[in-house]
Amino acid sequence: MDHDRSARVWGAIRAVADGEGAPPSLLHAVSACAQALSAAGAGLAMTGADGLLEPLLATDRQIGELDELQSELGEGPSGEAITTSTPVLEADLAGVAAGRRWPAFATAGADRGFRGVFAFPVAAGAAKVGVLTVYRQQPGPLDGDHVADALVFADAVFVLALDQRHGISADLDEVIDAAFTARRAEVHQAAGRLASQERIGVTDALARLRAHAYSSGLSLQTVAIDVMAGRLQLDGDADPPDPTTAKPNANDPNNVEKEQEED
Repeated sequence: MDHDRSARVWGAIRAVADGEGAPPSLLHAVSACAQALSAAGAGLAMTGADGLLEPLLATDRQIGELDELQSELGEGPSGEAITTSTPVLEADLAGVAAGRRWPAFATAGADRGFRGVFAFPVAAGAAKVGVLTVYRQQPGPLDGDHVADALVFADAVFVLALDQRHGISADLDEVIDAAFTARRAEVHQAAGRLASQERIGVTDALARLRAHAYSSGLSLQTVAIDVMAGRLQLDGDADPPDPTTAKPNANDPNNVEKEQEED
């Protein structure tokens, strides 16, 4: 590894942390990466024990929504990066190639004003922790130095993901599980219930939850809560979501909160 580059990356992370008077954290590393790459923002998604990629944190709400959208649609550069264990560098979501690769996500991302998306696996050998995804509003590729910096930031995120305040934890699954919120637990509980009711696999059940969330405009958490409460029944005959017609649902409390924030 380029030691000068590594020192510069860790210096950038510490500068962000020092600005908040706190020890370096995952969010500080993600924020520093976005700044170093002159990006609109960045997000971190992590893999749980089931191997599924779930959004964990982002530099702001809009970036978090893009990471969540990839999760709900089951397509996008983040998932591809963790599957292939290689960086996925998309210079323009509005381009023909991106539209063919991820038809729903590319359209939705470009409509939100984001063009360049660059996903870097957070991993060491066979240990896959997650994906660091950087979003730019302007189209165009990353230059070589930015790609090299992003790879070192991804390594730094890996180290911080292992850091349990009191040192390095030997149990990676424990670290990752501790990072997931109650919101994620609700989603996976709902997937388990749906899988049992419909006699399908948990992965298929989770895909069905995500499809309903996207097509209805509800958040994934709201769909999960409704399924667990018995207020929502999902069957296998529903049509797949149409990314050109899905609209936010005004009755979703998450969307109401977002509108209030924007006002």
